[in-house]
Amino acid sequence: MKEISITSSFIVYDSLDELSKEIQDLMNQAVEVRKKAYAPYSQFRVGAALLLDNGKIILGSNQENAAYPSGLCAERTAIFYAGSTYPEAKILKMAITAASDTNQTTAPIPPCGSCRQSIAEYEIRQETPIEIYFMGEIGEVYKSASLKNLLPFMFDKKFL
Repeated sequence: MKEISITSSFIVYDSLDELSKEIQDLMNQAVEVRKKAYAPYSQFRVGAALLLDNGKIILGSNQENAAYPSGLCAERTAIFYAGSTYPEAKILKMAITAASDTNQTTAPIPPCGSCRQSIAEYEIRQETPIEIYFMGEIGEVYKSASLKNLLPFMFDKKFL
């Protein structure tokens, strides 16, 4: 028997003001698209903004459905749109923000497991890391240098 140890590392910013102008702009776009989320059931709104290597910014918000599994998270809405519209472009950066209609979210909200797996597919395919910035409604912003940092045991095509 042996034990393995895996660590993840994040940069923590006290607020949006500490981020570069480029990332502030990306996060502000995520905040604006978050307001367009369709979240009548959870009342939890998420916005995502992707910066592609062609300079395009792709936005997505969560879209719920009464048949719960049929909804789609903001991150996957954005990443699937990027993949279908700009299939050759690489995703450089992703900004994610989440807010509740009932309680103020002050802790950074990371991508869910399904979103992590979907982001992993693109990070592996493009063979370059995707920087991921995430926050709640206000407060700290976490930066992960890659999806692999968030999901070290990624499942990919090599297992098939």
